[in-house]
Amino acid sequence: MMRAILTRLIAPLAAASFALAGCGGHNDMATPPKGSPEQIARGRYLAHAADCAACHTATGGAPFAGGVKLESQFGTFYGTNITPDPKHGIGMWSADDFYGALHDGVTPKHKLYPAMPYTSYRQMSREDSDAIYAYLMTQKPAAVPSIEPDLRFPYNVRFAVRLWDMLFLKDTLPDASSGQSADWTRGRYLANALGHCAECHTPRGAFGQMQDAKTLQGGALGRIGAPEITPAALAARGWTGADLQAFFATGVAKQGSAFGEMHPVVYLSTQHLSSEDLRALATYLLGDAPPEPAPLAVTRDDAAQFIAARSLYLNSCAGCHGIDGQGKPHVAVAMDGNSTLRQADPRNLVVSMLDGIEAQRFPGVENMQAMPGFAQTYGDEQIAQLANYLRVTWGGQPGDVTADKVKSLR
Repeated sequence: MMRAILTRLIAPLAAASFALAGCGGHNDMATPPKGSPEQIARGRYLAHAADCAACHTATGGAPFAGGVKLESQFGTFYGTNITPDPKHGIGMWSADDFYGALHDGVTPKHKLYPAMPYTSYRQMSREDSDAIYAYLMTQKPAAVPSIEPDLRFPYNVRFAVRLWDMLFLKDTLPDASSGQSADWTRGRYLANALGHCAECHTPRGAFGQMQDAKTLQGGALGRIGAPEITPAALAARGWTGADLQAFFATGVAKQGSAFGEMHPVVYLSTQHLSSEDLRALATYLLGDAPPEPAPLAVTRDDAAQFIAARSLYLNSCAGCHGIDGQGKPHVAVAMDGNSTLRQADPRNLVVSMLDGIEAQRFPGVENMQAMPGFAQTYGDEQIAQLANYLRVTWGGQPGDVTADKVKSLR
């Protein structure tokens, strides 16, 4: 579900966090077996659940042929070719080789950087690994060379990754919720092993390792942030289990629509999950005893300070989002109670206002129109005023966004 962060010692964990970075190479002794129709069908489902396409299928490119660009402060990774091409893909890999990549971050050629989230895939069962492998081996081979990572020294030294593994690679990940039900247990596997939610939504330590004590408490992805998705944080932003299921299935809920890095997670991954797995995923995130969704807080900021900001909203936003923030179906989401406005950290709101949001295609017939960016239209002070108006009026947050904060995010 989703793309990510890299380590200071060796390499970042990609925001998408889904790439088998550097998976080129082959083993001439390996003869890929043919899976049964049932195994291949299950592998297709699991490949969706693990969001393999997000980093291994470039826009306009062949399926799973790689080429997706994954930028980081340490350099650039590229999603690699995982089609059964014998030279450029994984056509000469065995099922053991594939499991080694998912479980240990090791390929027949070299050690993987943790841009491929084997830190989470390590929890995947051998049975599920073999099913995904069988499915990938049915894909059309694409003779597309994988692009080597372009990293600065010393992050381009693969041997250092082994030291990182010795320090930080673990067999299990801690839980942010509690439960014992069958849905909670299944959801735990979907979120931790397949969906690898923690890769983006957990803060990182000095060497890029996930901070176990802060599981799912939010992570910084450059200018944007993966929000906290602990039970308390979700409830504080008004989420219920039913809302989460609708969001994962369609990309749209009353709290808003999936955008940025989360949009492909829904479009390429979670929309393909069964209703039972969607229920399990929501159950795990909220726990077996979910907290009550919090009502929208009423702030006491002086309304007079928002007169100018209200004018900005009416001029540039109300045409799509509604005069009273009610939104328009198939055009723009509601501002009233919007989950992004209810986040304490305003960065995602500010970046969206500056950059705009591309038109969003969702499952079924749902679409959201493109939102223009206002970086060239309004100055830092005006963007800050508008952000504060939105947060106070419909997000229950303080109007504490400053012009300097906006400037830092441009």
